[in-house]
Amino acid sequence: MQAKTFNFIPLKPSSPAIKLRRPQAISFPDSVPRNISITIPTQEVSTSVQDEKVAAYWDYQFLFVSQRSETANPISLRICEGSIPANFPLGTYYLTGPGLFRDDHGSTVHPLDGHGYLRAFTIDGSKGEVTFMARYIETTAQTEEHDRETGKWRFTHRGPFSVLKNGKKIGNTKVMKNVANTSVLKWGDRLFCLWEGGAPYEIESGSLDTIGKFDLINGDDGSCRSDDGDAVVEGGGRLLDLAASILKPILYGVFKMPPKRLLSHYKIDSSRNRLLMMSCNAEDMLLPRSNFTFYEFDCNFKMVEKKEFKIPEHLMIHDWSFTDSHYILFGNRIKLDVLGSMAAVCGFTPMISALSVNPSKSTSPIYMLPRFHDEGSGRDWKIPIEAPSQMWVLHVGNSFEHKDGDGNVQIEIQASGCSYKWFNFQKMFGYDWQSGKLDPSMMNADGENNLLPHLIQVSINLDANGNCKKCRVNPLNTQWEKATDFPVINQDFGGSNNKYVYAATSSGVRRELPHFPFDTVVKFDTVTNSTHTWSTSARRFIGEPIFVSNGNKEDDGYLLVVEYAVSKQQCYLVILDAKKIGETNAVVARLEVPKYLNFPIGFHGFWAPTNKSLASLKKQTVS
Repeated sequence: MQAKTFNFIPLKPSSPAIKLRRPQAISFPDSVPRNISITIPTQEVSTSVQDEKVAAYWDYQFLFVSQRSETANPISLRICEGSIPANFPLGTYYLTGPGLFRDDHGSTVHPLDGHGYLRAFTIDGSKGEVTFMARYIETTAQTEEHDRETGKWRFTHRGPFSVLKNGKKIGNTKVMKNVANTSVLKWGDRLFCLWEGGAPYEIESGSLDTIGKFDLINGDDGSCRSDDGDAVVEGGGRLLDLAASILKPILYGVFKMPPKRLLSHYKIDSSRNRLLMMSCNAEDMLLPRSNFTFYEFDCNFKMVEKKEFKIPEHLMIHDWSFTDSHYILFGNRIKLDVLGSMAAVCGFTPMISALSVNPSKSTSPIYMLPRFHDEGSGRDWKIPIEAPSQMWVLHVGNSFEHKDGDGNVQIEIQASGCSYKWFNFQKMFGYDWQSGKLDPSMMNADGENNLLPHLIQVSINLDANGNCKKCRVNPLNTQWEKATDFPVINQDFGGSNNKYVYAATSSGVRRELPHFPFDTVVKFDTVTNSTHTWSTSARRFIGEPIFVSNGNKEDDGYLLVVEYAVSKQQCYLVILDAKKIGETNAVVARLEVPKYLNFPIGFHGFWAPTNKSLASLKKQTVS
């Protein structure tokens, strides 16, 4: 089934003054448009600024168009620039994200509530080719909302960030819409798509068929039940325990929320060959305390470590990090919005409106939680290190620690953060739940004092007793002031000292979309305090870059990034030489995804080398 065709000639920012009619209804296109249609306005507009605003608005919409087509059979992608290096590691780049935003009955959903759409680029350097597949993850919600015989969709699950226009509002308890759309992981030859509020869905890596939920936490299938290393650290008050006992049957029974909310961000400890994951308790979303449980699995999904921490603060964690001896949490402070929660429970507003950010303190708490044991340091881990600036941490690139001969520890953390004034639960991606439309102006709001996402370096010095002697927060690069997010590294250096950080950023050349969507890959050299960039051409945007290791040195390898050419309504896979970022020949190859399979912007991806490729790389590293 191919996408529908819409009628539209894109407006160019540099076009002369034209006559425009006010658009009658601006919303998500039903499917991937080849040509989009804007209604010609009645009043004349003589400034090119208005033209740029209209063009920018629609370019932004093209990143979130629904894609109803799938391809279960691998399609060879046409190489339109460069070539695939013969020594490119054999493997697959998996990218997940939302695929559907509008149903056939007038309802739209927030991008975070869009059904998970998994894309797979398999790269074979020996053959010089890349094949592409794309399938929807068949979650419980997806199979209920999609009629496979007719191809029609009807949203019945609200999702945490949306309100259905033509669906059941009052009394609709289908809130936790597990769409498996946030991140993807291949571990122990098993492929998973993850979401922020439920169990991962396992996918068959060859066909991309959905196998079903895989309960990593509770081990319902018996694959990961283990009591080894189980440690529960107590804390909290009786009153909160009573409140939790009242909330649990409501959240678990009525709203069908899982008791523990598995986070979509995981970590890989390459030195120990372990998968690290983290969960939160469902009821703590509404209580002024937080329960965090950490799990460590070996390559066979045996749980080898488990630790639980109860923290007396109302926090929201999306991403986190680890070192040899600590789990590190940046505590994004939140609070319950009583009026918002009442409206949300009644179905008048999204469930997320029950929460709001809590900028009551000028500092940011950083919790240093003991990974294996308390080590007898005497430090009370329940007391956070207060970073001297207020920041909402979005994603963590890496963290590592160094201990000197006297037992003093220096910890370095590389992350992306923004201001509490910029972050808004109900307006992420510029989505307006009342109109069901996307407004790019929110994501491009001008501000001072680093309101927008930017990369930071946090340095913490602890003495031998675990006391914090100094905590500093600085820009990752003192000369870099552009909005930046999605920090990634060579994963082989996860948890250890790294020199390079790669991220998505904006060139800032477009007046109406100066900060987001991103159009540039930036490479940070943390040793020389320098940056190097590669940018797309006009009206093309990118998502998160992914590093593919191919040698002994940290930047021996390639970067994979999807380029969204909104001017053509087409996607490209771009392969960059990590060493040549900033040079004119950084592009190794650009491959074209067929127009009818043009897909909306993805969230997080994963590079999965084949076993043969891994063995070859390990042999190369040893030699």
